[in-house]
Amino acid sequence: MDRLDENKNYQTLKLKIQQDICFIQINRPEANNTINELMIEEFSEVLSICEESMKVVVLEGLPEVFCFGADFQGISDEQSSSAAERNPQQNPEPLYQIWLRLAIGSFVSVAHVRGKANAGGVGFVAACDIVLCEEAAVFSLSELLFGLMPACVLPFLIRRTGYSKANYMTMMTQPVSAKQALEWGLVDACEENSSNLLRKHLLRLRRLSKSGVSRYKKYMNSLDDRLVAAKPKALKGNQEVFSDPHNLKMISRYVETGKFPWEGD
Repeated sequence: MDRLDENKNYQTLKLKIQQDICFIQINRPEANNTINELMIEEFSEVLSICEESMKVVVLEGLPEVFCFGADFQGISDEQSSSAAERNPQQNPEPLYQIWLRLAIGSFVSVAHVRGKANAGGVGFVAACDIVLCEEAAVFSLSELLFGLMPACVLPFLIRRTGYSKANYMTMMTQPVSAKQALEWGLVDACEENSSNLLRKHLLRLRRLSKSGVSRYKKYMNSLDDRLVAAKPKALKGNQEVFSDPHNLKMISRYVETGKFPWEGD
């Protein structure tokens, strides 16, 4: 069995291991903690090992930004290169599988959110079993501003907040405060000192057994299999919006000029 190595030189993640608790920090400060293909590959590798050996997985970001969603710079670069002809659209399935692992894997997944969680960042949050955040944290879905939609995020978000709140967040595209997210069920607990909040939760979670957690999560997800059932529709919806030439053009223009789609040239 492979073992997690917190000293391994991952390019997008930082690991810290405390017995059977794995802390995974998203670490792309140069790119506002956005999601690229390498991050997805590294996440997949780490979570595969966590399935076998870890009881708790804690997902964190940077103090100012948890995760800001898709890497528009990377998407724009891909479209302007010859690689776009060979691989005209990204495959959303690996990222959806990561969120599925967080949701139904044989460990307790904990999101510790500080700063901004946007778009795919909300996907990471909504996929976790327990969500803790600081009072200054904000959550948003900005996809519709670019003609996109959070197709893969929504099954996880709906499971947490219900259809109407997920729909409101998607349509309004504006940030939701930590207080509002707590009331809606996206967040489970919130304090000014979220690090202390995390510490208190881990003191309780340490008492659980790996076998007990694994058996419980398997049972709970047998009661509600909506995430697996929604996967084909989510992937199709994602591929549809990210293969639209107009959407890709607007993403590239935003990267180059900072102008949103509704703003004139």
